[in-house]
Amino acid sequence: MNWVLVFVMYALLIFGVFMIESAARHLPVSPEKLTAYGSAGGYYSWMQKNWIVVGSVVYFAASLIDYRWIRWLGAPLYAVSLGLMVMAMQADDDVHRLMIAGLSFQPAQLGVTSGIVMIAWLMQDMPKLHPLLGNPIVRIGIIGVVSAVPFLLVMKMGDMGSALVWIPVVIVALLVAGIPFRFLSFIGFVSAGVLPILYFVILPLVSERGPDRIDLWLRMSQGEEVDIRGDGYAPHNVSMAVGKAGWSGVGWKASADRGSLHDKKFIPHLTAHNDFIVAVIAEELGFRGMLLLLGAFALLLIQGLFIGFYSRDLAGRLIVCMVVALFFAHIYENIGMCVLLMPITGIPLPLVSYSGTFVVICMLLMGLIQSVWVHRLRGHQEAARVSDWLPD
Repeated sequence: MNWVLVFVMYALLIFGVFMIESAARHLPVSPEKLTAYGSAGGYYSWMQKNWIVVGSVVYFAASLIDYRWIRWLGAPLYAVSLGLMVMAMQADDDVHRLMIAGLSFQPAQLGVTSGIVMIAWLMQDMPKLHPLLGNPIVRIGIIGVVSAVPFLLVMKMGDMGSALVWIPVVIVALLVAGIPFRFLSFIGFVSAGVLPILYFVILPLVSERGPDRIDLWLRMSQGEEVDIRGDGYAPHNVSMAVGKAGWSGVGWKASADRGSLHDKKFIPHLTAHNDFIVAVIAEELGFRGMLLLLGAFALLLIQGLFIGFYSRDLAGRLIVCMVVALFFAHIYENIGMCVLLMPITGIPLPLVSYSGTFVVICMLLMGLIQSVWVHRLRGHQEAARVSDWLPD
């Protein structure tokens, strides 16, 4: 086991439980739950602990099973995730969640996970079937098709945040898969050329709120006046909470008497425990708290890249690097939208936000990274056994 990865992951999870108790304190809950747990924050922090227990089982199972066996689940998981996303599009839910066996989850999260495993499997094994399948153009096509289908489905659902995380994942997949620089340059130039068409033509067709949110973000970034009681309410108050925090913040679970915007419900209280938890962390713990949080995430991602360097094959490197890219995209988007570096997209902070099944999926992905580390010497051991049987 890579114990640095384990300790940092659980440190972030424990930190998230404490911050959820403060961030979720204004959520409506039943009187029975209020009596049993003392507050809404206590209830949601208790729920997060349960999800962490489930995620721990998934994490250690994925860590101890060789990822070369897990990669064969890529195709069936990918097909199931696409089917669930189609079902979610038809469901009567604002955020396109599905309710299965009493569990509520967004299939877009499963789509990214299965897509990562699928790409790693295809890049590793397809060239073995025929040399033509190892051609750079074919590899680009495979990565493009596997990622484009869930990307377009998620965009059609209107979940721009979950769709955008595919972009860094695909870029990293192309780099790690060994696509020559000339092909990457061509893709970059073509992407820059079609960007205006995507923004002005395609985006309004697949997302109703996406263009408005981007336009609002651009106007606020340029210092133009916006309606802070309307569409600009969330980005204005969230960035105000971060900006006024100072070095030490107002304190954990601070009251309105101490100047807490969260206690005054200026931070959107219905989503403060997931989408806007960074605003609560920054306001209550200040700049020093955010430094610790960013340092922990940086250590987690760097440790992931370190593990990828020691992977025994291409599939392991792809899994590790794409998971790191996915986590980085979530972290950058979630923190960026709280400080006006990104438009509001509604995306959780990995391992910290209250996100139900998403924390289990994050721990599954971390388990895959751990599996790459645990089984990094298996290939050398197999090669050594084969060489022992060969004649001198």
